Amino acid sequence: MTPKRTDGAIASMMERVLAELGEDPAREGLARTPARSESALRFLTSGYNMDLKRIVNHALFKVKYDEMVIVKDIEFFSLCEHHLLPFFGKIHVAYLPKDKVIGLSKIPRIVDMFARRLQVQERLTQQVAEAIQQVLEPKGVGVICEARHFCMMMRGVEKQHSGTVTSAMLGGFRDRQATRNEFLSLVGARGM
Repeated sequence: MTPKRTDGAIASMMERVLAELGEDPAREGLARTPARSESALRFLTSGYNMDLKRIVNHALFKVKYDEMVIVKDIEFFSLCEHHLLPFFGKIHVAYLPKDKVIGLSKIPRIVDMFARRLQVQERLTQQVAEAIQQVLEPKGVGVICEARHFCMMMRGVEKQHSGTVTSAMLGGFRDRQATRNEFLSLVGARGM
């Protein structure tokens, strides 16, 4: 883990960025913007300071249950690593327990750990799936991520209504079409 810096280094740089953009960083509306920007960036990238073991915190429970478990519509916000613009959406996570389940609140926390980093949607989707696989060692993991990207909406192609869907399927979700179809049906996804 990278230690969290709080020395105002980002705020100092942001003052220079504002000046380079032709603004007066000392004017009333911008005087506190560099410090606010630093605080926001540190929060939005706080996932670098999170640890999977600490998040799970032994919230694994032995249960005789072998049907699909789904936590769907997990809202997230992240920053595109290419432009530092937000992307946001929802993630659906499913797994097939082998001999244990995870506390339900831990799955959104795992999503946040990876979403609160500079990201691309494809990596975010894969990291969530691999983390669930690592922690639970289930028979399979499925993750679907639906997102809208400001780097496509505000700049570049400027397509405000476009969305991106990514998936990561491990174990039984990858090997068995029926399992994958059940997952897609239960989260309301249209055939992938």
